[in-house]
Amino acid sequence: MPFVDSHCHINFPELVADIDAVLARMRENEVVNALCISVNLADFPQVLRLAEQYPHIYATVGVHPDYEDVEEPSVARLVELAQHPKIIGIGETGLDYYRLTGELEWQRARFRTHIRAARECDKPLIIHTREAAADTLRIMAEEKAVEASGVMHCFTESWEVAEAAIAMGFYISFSGIVTFKNAKQLKEVAQRVPLERMLIETDSPYLAPVPHRGKLNQPGYVKYVAEEIAALRGVNVDEIGLRTTENFMRLFKL
Repeated sequence: MPFVDSHCHINFPELVADIDAVLARMRENEVVNALCISVNLADFPQVLRLAEQYPHIYATVGVHPDYEDVEEPSVARLVELAQHPKIIGIGETGLDYYRLTGELEWQRARFRTHIRAARECDKPLIIHTREAAADTLRIMAEEKAVEASGVMHCFTESWEVAEAAIAMGFYISFSGIVTFKNAKQLKEVAQRVPLERMLIETDSPYLAPVPHRGKLNQPGYVKYVAEEIAALRGVNVDEIGLRTTENFMRLFKL
């Protein structure tokens, strides 16, 4: 059964240094596609190179909300870089009030820039939100993110937040966190999200799922996320693989 890793960072040093083994593990575990996510413009050429080199790897363009003191993207620049056929999304973008504190208006302004770029080039948004759900949803509504659609990546929020995002046309993506014993609320959300609005991801090299928790994560491990969701919902893992793969293809117009 095919799986898709809808969010990974295989350009990061610990994975790109061993890229052949990473791709081999994907094949072994029937992971047919992976989306390599941009976190800043300086490293974007490397992200794009991986997508150009491997037919089953796609990429995005964007600047992560955690990155201060980096080249600030404009709408025009993001739209220009998104014209490449292997660039299928805008982000990752969003708000993070956990890692950064103080005056964060620049973060909210950057988020608005990404939403406007996504609407202009008609490509989905990859949204990161951490301890900022209310502002994230507010800005999504104000900037008409519904016109772009997208995914709430590595989702860790409440069912109410998931419901609000789904109402704006967004998909909910689950990472290895859903396999952690203490992720009780998240497991309940994974039982409730409609299958037609669900994606799975690794966010590798971070957040390796059980049974690899605490180790280096990689796209091939996304099947463990699917297995946990299947167990939670009482369905066959093949159904989770099929539905989330179909959802990925539909969202990203592949």
